[in-house]
Amino acid sequence: MPADPQLTLRLARTQDVPAIQALVQPLAEERVLLQKEAVAYYEAIQEFLVVEDEAGALAGFGALHVMWQDLAEVRTLAVADGFRGTGVGHRLLGALLERARGIGVSRVFCLTFEVEFFRRHGFEVMADQSAVDPEVYAELLRSTDEGVAEFLDLARVKPNTLGNTRMIRAL
Repeated sequence: MPADPQLTLRLARTQDVPAIQALVQPLAEERVLLQKEAVAYYEAIQEFLVVEDEAGALAGFGALHVMWQDLAEVRTLAVADGFRGTGVGHRLLGALLERARGIGVSRVFCLTFEVEFFRRHGFEVMADQSAVDPEVYAELLRSTDEGVAEFLDLARVKPNTLGNTRMIRAL
């Protein structure tokens, strides 16, 4: 899908955090995304890409979080209501996957309700933990990151996973 000249894809800035939170709010109320504290967004702002319209309003955003040498997670990928179905999500996901390739990641994980969207982009539903070998699994268990716990499907994050589907894609 060609890029819309009225929309700009760029690195997120700290000034985007209030707009990101505002866009997440209704999705959190629908239990599609988890609402995070502002500090969590500020701490991870370097992981985010945003798409904005010509007026500077956010059309969507998403983050890429590295979990291991060869593994990253697409996090908090969301598109504003007025931009759904216009290719914004496709553009963001494509840019996040390019970022993953550029930093040497060979697999990307996501936790999503949008199974068909991610399937169209080459992701597959994870059946088990064979995605990581036992030594890496043991190392990942040491992480305090909730996304890593979700990837590992640990019981302590079950209330946070909202019934989402765990998916993975090789690059």
